[in-house]
Amino acid sequence: MHTHQGLRVQLEGRLREIVGRIDRIERDLRRPPDRDWIEQATLQENDEVLSGLDDLERAEAIAIRQTLRRMASGDYGFCVSCRSPIDEARLKAVPTADTCIGCAR
Repeated sequence: MHTHQGLRVQLEGRLREIVGRIDRIERDLRRPPDRDWIEQATLQENDEVLSGLDDLERAEAIAIRQTLRRMASGDYGFCVSCRSPIDEARLKAVPTADTCIGCAR
């Protein structure tokens, strides 16, 4: 059994959640405009917040996909810069970390 099997399952579940949220955000952003101009102004402000959330969700999804690829290739837990092992405490705190603390500085 792969040493990071539990983490892989957690990351896959998190990715599914994120993809679902991205889909909902996209649907909200594509809704037809309201006829009421005051409501349009409110919705435009909401759309700005949704766009920011969408950017954050997409960035996290990218990081998770990259982590899952590193797990599949056996590169997970090793710094992409210097190839040293990444400290387990760092991986626990930030499972998608791809650099050791030294290279991250």
